[in-house]
Amino acid sequence: MSLKPLLIFFKSKSTAYLLIIHDFPPFFKVFKDGRIERYMRPRGDVPAGPDPTTGVQSKDVVVSPETGVKACILIPKINGGGQKLPLLVNYHGGGFCLGSAFEEIFKKFLSSLVLKANVIVVSVDYRLAPEHPLPIAYDDSSAALHWIASHSNGEGPEAWLNEYADLDRVFLGGESAGANIAHYVAVQAGVNVPVGLNIVGLVMLHPFFGGKECDKMYKFLSSTSSGCDDDPKLNPAADPDLVKLPCRKVLVCVAEKDWLRDRGVSYYETLEKLKGEGFAELFETKGEDHCFYLFNPNADKAGHLLQKVVDFFNI
Repeated sequence: MSLKPLLIFFKSKSTAYLLIIHDFPPFFKVFKDGRIERYMRPRGDVPAGPDPTTGVQSKDVVVSPETGVKACILIPKINGGGQKLPLLVNYHGGGFCLGSAFEEIFKKFLSSLVLKANVIVVSVDYRLAPEHPLPIAYDDSSAALHWIASHSNGEGPEAWLNEYADLDRVFLGGESAGANIAHYVAVQAGVNVPVGLNIVGLVMLHPFFGGKECDKMYKFLSSTSSGCDDDPKLNPAADPDLVKLPCRKVLVCVAEKDWLRDRGVSYYETLEKLKGEGFAELFETKGEDHCFYLFNPNADKAGHLLQKVVDFFNI
């Protein structure tokens, strides 16, 4: 029996195993055999429970048993009952394909925000692309907001939200891709209003809205997008529903050296033109790059950005 057919078979299998057909550094690459390999390994999740340093408590909850979507809830140290606090619904960044709501890098920033602003945070762990192609992350995130709204009568599935969350003062926010999701969810909440929930503000930290050229990775991740400016998710100015954005004010934070800076500024200008002067506020950090405050949280400029967000909750 000739071994040649067998050698050809194994060679073809080896080629499929090694051949990269899509490559999007620093995020992921796709091999011919369908494998997906991410360039960055998860930074590690932080277990739920009280933080002995800050007193901030966290709890991991299931938002949807059907999809498996979860969330991390963070609350400040609360003395006594009857106290209702503003609620931030947060969506983490990571290019729609990296990160989780439980990762230390995101949870540390949100814990600082909870401590300083005296707010509750629900950080949504939406499903990641490309295993779950967009718009699944958007759908998960919108569904999570409606799940939160189910607590408006004080009889929802999560006790912390029933007891402590002021659903008349809800903010949406996130960084990078998470900010993109937050914007989309807010607009959709203006179209399909969640009963019993009032969105008062939107916190956009170094938001991702594509670039000057069509975004090849976004197009690959999405089953519905061209990756270009005709997609309202990448170009809010092209969205006929933008006028329905339900909040009172939007904080847009950008960094001078961030390649996404100009798109963030354009987003701010679009909102100001559509909704009127003062509806949006622009805060730029000079000399810094994308999401610097996550990687260097003790820097003075990171503290200034955090304080800006804290102050925004007083609108």
